[in-house]
Amino acid sequence: MSTNVIDHQTERTITRADLAESVYQEVGLSRNESAVLVETVLEEISLALIADDTVKLSSFGTFAVRQKNERVGRNPKTGEEVPIKPRRVLVFRASHVLKDRINKKTETKTN
Repeated sequence: MSTNVIDHQTERTITRADLAESVYQEVGLSRNESAVLVETVLEEISLALIADDTVKLSSFGTFAVRQKNERVGRNPKTGEEVPIKPRRVLVFRASHVLKDRINKKTETKTN
């Protein structure tokens, strides 16, 4: 993605609109087509995860849904034991490529 579209120097949240704008700038689709493309990709990822499929994006990471069993938790204020119901949780595991890119950025900030 073009660095002039998404400012990597300031801490902020990247939105769907930002992603669509990047596609518009980099690929040359219309703004509307870019927004539809971003929505389609996100919808496909969502549907795959709902179906318990794993989504692997090369050089980025892997999204998966994990089943967590029922367990007993504790209310930190009162100490009372509370049952935590079984549930499915989304997990993301970053690729080594992404981890290396993040760590290189951190190293250049500290030097």
